[in-house]
Amino acid sequence: MVEQSQLDFRFMTVEDVGPVVELEHLSFTTPWPMEAFITELTVNQNAKYVVATANGRVIGYCGMWVIIDEAHITNVAIHPDYRGLKIGEKLMRQMMGLAVIFGAERMTLEVRPSNEVARNMYKKLGFEDAGRRKGYYSDNNEDALIMWVNLT
Repeated sequence: MVEQSQLDFRFMTVEDVGPVVELEHLSFTTPWPMEAFITELTVNQNAKYVVATANGRVIGYCGMWVIIDEAHITNVAIHPDYRGLKIGEKLMRQMMGLAVIFGAERMTLEVRPSNEVARNMYKKLGFEDAGRRKGYYSDNNEDALIMWVNLT
């Protein structure tokens, strides 16, 4: 169990990419490569990434692109040992607040229909289903649900 005093959120740095890539491999069947995260942090001016840490260890992360007045969640993951502790919800609330600071009025994301835990969390945060991308996920050709929330 992570005590609230041990949990911290901060902007991701290049030094965090190694632990984040480990989380990717633990969480996804088609993980992003290290180079993608480095590019996001060093080249993509629209990208904003935050890590969740416990006792200095990266246990989660989330990325988004903020383009004009919209934020698009690119990816989010929590280490398997720390799932079910509402860290993902706290991380998403951090991202929603940051998106507003960076000028976003709405936020979107894609989620697997089979990922009921994530879908329920997003609904709790106010996200609503807005469409479907057929065959979006290349590992199993699963559709993606498109969800949106108004931030302001």
